[in-house]
Amino acid sequence: MGIEVKIPDIGDFADIPIIEIFVKEGDTIGPDDPLVSLESDKATMDVPSPQAGVVEKILIKIGDKVSEGAPILLLKGEGAAASAPAAADTAAVAAKQEPAPAAAPSPAPAAPASQAPVSSAPDFSNVHASPAVRRIAREMGVDLNAVKGTGEKGRITKDDVKGQLTRSAGPAAAGGGAVMASGGMGIPEIPAVDFSKFGPIETKPMARIKKISGPHLHRSWLNVPLVTHTDESDITDTDKYRKELDAIGKEKGYRVTLLAFLIKAAVSALRQHPEFNSSLSPEKDALILKKYYNIGVAVDTPDGLVVPVIKDADRKGIIEISQDLGAISKKARDGKLGAGDMQGATFSISSLGGIGGTNFTPLVNAPEVAILGVPRSKMTPVWDGTEFKPRLILPLNVSYDHRVIDGALGARFTRHLAHVLEDLRRLVV
Repeated sequence: MGIEVKIPDIGDFADIPIIEIFVKEGDTIGPDDPLVSLESDKATMDVPSPQAGVVEKILIKIGDKVSEGAPILLLKGEGAAASAPAAADTAAVAAKQEPAPAAAPSPAPAAPASQAPVSSAPDFSNVHASPAVRRIAREMGVDLNAVKGTGEKGRITKDDVKGQLTRSAGPAAAGGGAVMASGGMGIPEIPAVDFSKFGPIETKPMARIKKISGPHLHRSWLNVPLVTHTDESDITDTDKYRKELDAIGKEKGYRVTLLAFLIKAAVSALRQHPEFNSSLSPEKDALILKKYYNIGVAVDTPDGLVVPVIKDADRKGIIEISQDLGAISKKARDGKLGAGDMQGATFSISSLGGIGGTNFTPLVNAPEVAILGVPRSKMTPVWDGTEFKPRLILPLNVSYDHRVIDGALGARFTRHLAHVLEDLRRLVV
């Protein structure tokens, strides 16, 4: 009898519906080939094969809900019986998740209870379409089996799904009736344009990270009343100290960047203003105040932006945070972040100092209620009462959810950040 391949460790998720099955009985597969795709309200995940072999029997079907340890198929292969226990324990989920908890896109900001029962999910197993297109089709009620693909090698595109929806709706949709494609919360979609009429084009698939994080960012933009407060911090003395620590760190194999100081300053400000370290309750009538300080850090990777989390930042010093940043940034760039590495943030920081810019508006990573955006610092002449002196000035941009935080509190929080960064002695009081 072959290996019983099971759902591996998928973090805090449970009872996740299966939206795709990539293999069929009799298929020959290799190590890490995708077997099934899961979709929760926070992530889309592919479960890879733990080893090479032949699919003997599939134990699940589309629409089934599974949790860690649930069997999904039997796999025949050399040494299968001997490796079965290890395979069940070591299989990893190939998941590319959004910078903070994310929900699958939906035409309206519906709670999980309002979604259609997963047992009625259509079977698109023989359809040539990406997971994102399949998801859109399910949400719009379009049967992909009846759609003719116009993409490369007959692949069904997002525009094909919209075209099918328009044809099914008939004149009523064209006349502004109730049936129409929507971009969410009743907002009409941007009309499709055939750009090839105007010149040569190339269609390049989006990276999986962007496919998944995009709907989450869209949802946050639609649901969070966003305000951004800007301030400046004179970090001349702080950066001098940072360079001293960095010189020592380089000899020991790690770097000390300004981001480590920003994390410590953020913890100080969060403690002083706990509303920033909270989330709205599901009923939107109370705040859930968190007594822990986990800071999400946006990391630029070849496949897109990911947001790993520095856990318990309040219990760590600059050196330990710097070492954690180096390790987790490498995992992010190598595509080896696990689900647990990107969960549990209470506040996020997006630093573009290594690239440039003067100011920007970062989007709140809901269900967090605030985020710090940091562009590049610059030397600026500052009047000290008698003369102008060159000082290193860092712009700070704090975006926040105006339902939780008002303008005065936003200004106090940002000023506290600036104040602490200017004199690191304030971090220990």
